[in-house]
Amino acid sequence: MFDYVAGLPAFLGYFFIGLLAYGAFSAIYTRLTPHKEAKLIREGNLAAVTAFLGALIGFSLPLASAAAHSVSIVDFIIWAVIGLLAQVLAFYIANFTMKDLHEKITDGNVAAGLWGGGIALVVGILNAACMTY
Repeated sequence: MFDYVAGLPAFLGYFFIGLLAYGAFSAIYTRLTPHKEAKLIREGNLAAVTAFLGALIGFSLPLASAAAHSVSIVDFIIWAVIGLLAQVLAFYIANFTMKDLHEKITDGNVAAGLWGGGIALVVGILNAACMTY
């Protein structure tokens, strides 16, 4: 019977570190962006929701790939940090390629939110694929 739960400690370790990584990513991402995601989302700003969810999903993909391919918790943490840095880069790419992105998101421009979230998703897919060493 215990054979069935032999991997439970590793699962819990990776899962807990993954949740911490989501928290760290969210804190860093929302500090980097000039607009206030939580406030805008509470107000029903669809552009802010779209952009932030795109960033979270874009971070989730490499995080999942890192969890699946890491050889240890330390390896997982290192690749999670790399995934976080790639998403920070995605934010700057989106911001660079659409003038006044944060102002447009604040104003509720859904196209701007889709652009920011889409760039984050594209970078996340590429990042996750590159982690399949």
